Amino acid sequence: MTQIRISDAARFMGVSDDTVRRWLDAGTLTKHKDASGRATVDGTELAALAREQSALPQDPTGIGSSARNRFVGIVTEVLQDTVMAQVEMQCGPHRVVSLMSAEAVRDLGIEPGSVAVAVVKATMVAVETPLGKD
Repeated sequence: MTQIRISDAARFMGVSDDTVRRWLDAGTLTKHKDASGRATVDGTELAALAREQSALPQDPTGIGSSARNRFVGIVTEVLQDTVMAQVEMQCGPHRVVSLMSAEAVRDLGIEPGSVAVAVVKATMVAVETPLGKD
């Protein structure tokens, strides 16, 4: 069982430590202790809660797609020259950056404050884990 400290669980869930403690008191999560006696939660339980509580914004495009990694967000910055553009979006807690042609930015009307969907379709996704465990 992966044990996750309260402060880390709060950070991963985007809530305060007190919220995680309330979840423990309410029985939403089960409290455990690590070898040092610190309160922890089970990583599998936390993952299930994260999935249960995730609420995806409605996709404004209304189209079907084979891509499962779709991030609805707001455009926060557009940097462009005559040929290329860098579009930055905030999709929930995630910053997504896309490089595209300046023509595509003009054609799609992309500007700061506009709502857009970042679609990621890749054959390779790297997954990294921390080296040390405490």
